[in-house]
Amino acid sequence: MSKERSHSSDTVTWAGMIGDLSLAVVKGAVGYFGGSKALLGDALYSASDAVSALNRLIPRRMSVKRRGRAELPSRSYRTEPLFAVIFAVLVLMGGLQIAIASIREMASGTIEIPHPFTLIAIFVSLAVKEAVFQLQYRYSKKQSDGSHTAYAEEHRFSLYTSLTVCIGVFLSVLGDNLQWKAMMYMDPVSALIVAALVLRKGYLMIVKSVYGTLVQETEQEDALNFIETVQRVHGIITVDDLKAREQGHYVTVDLKISVNPRITVLEANEIAERAKKLLMNRFVHISDVNIQVVPYDPGYPYKSNHHLTDSDMPTLIQ
Repeated sequence: MSKERSHSSDTVTWAGMIGDLSLAVVKGAVGYFGGSKALLGDALYSASDAVSALNRLIPRRMSVKRRGRAELPSRSYRTEPLFAVIFAVLVLMGGLQIAIASIREMASGTIEIPHPFTLIAIFVSLAVKEAVFQLQYRYSKKQSDGSHTAYAEEHRFSLYTSLTVCIGVFLSVLGDNLQWKAMMYMDPVSALIVAALVLRKGYLMIVKSVYGTLVQETEQEDALNFIETVQRVHGIITVDDLKAREQGHYVTVDLKISVNPRITVLEANEIAERAKKLLMNRFVHISDVNIQVVPYDPGYPYKSNHHLTDSDMPTLIQ
């Protein structure tokens, strides 16, 4: 069931990524041939949305593969943030280029009026973007995976960008028809606003890629330290599961440990209490530890001889 849900989530993410990438290509082509720098900036913003979706998708697929191979994630295995940082730098450079070109066009006084068909491309892109967002948002809301807030946040600024371009191009075309010089400047003005949004997007991509990777690696290292510490407690055979939840500046740890099935419940509780005290004394940022104790089951074919003696079924033919 979880595999089917993960596959469906990946399909929805891929649909959004392909949609953003297609919109970026269409907007870029129409903006270039239609003479709209604002639409070129909007195309760059759509491309950054596609890369953000890809950056979310790669770690999820990597984690599924690791769970299938029962491997621990390694720091050298994470290469996807480097790709995001490189593209984020390209986004920043593209945003600066659009801003410089817009300022230069306004300073020269020679304004290039966008072709009216660019408005059609903007309206179509808005409709497609809204349809993809509704698909992603409603699916995430239905699955209750928490991704709908991220989709809403990204869509909000993407909508701001497209509406800014739409208003700028419309006013520029209208000013050209009415011969209002001031309104003709609205396309480069909107391009400046879009360039600022693109620069913001590039900066956030770098911050999320670098800082988010460091946080994830720190959490993985903390989890390994927690496991190594618990395994030092006498009487604990294995640590079957460990989950750490952040609550402000503190961490709550949920543990599942295996102990000798022949010991008493009181002895098992004493082992769990020692593990809890050891964790809280060694790691000051741990506020609470919840431990579930289960009997160790080696499983077939490693069952010990006492399983035979405890069995109620006779071992010889009567």
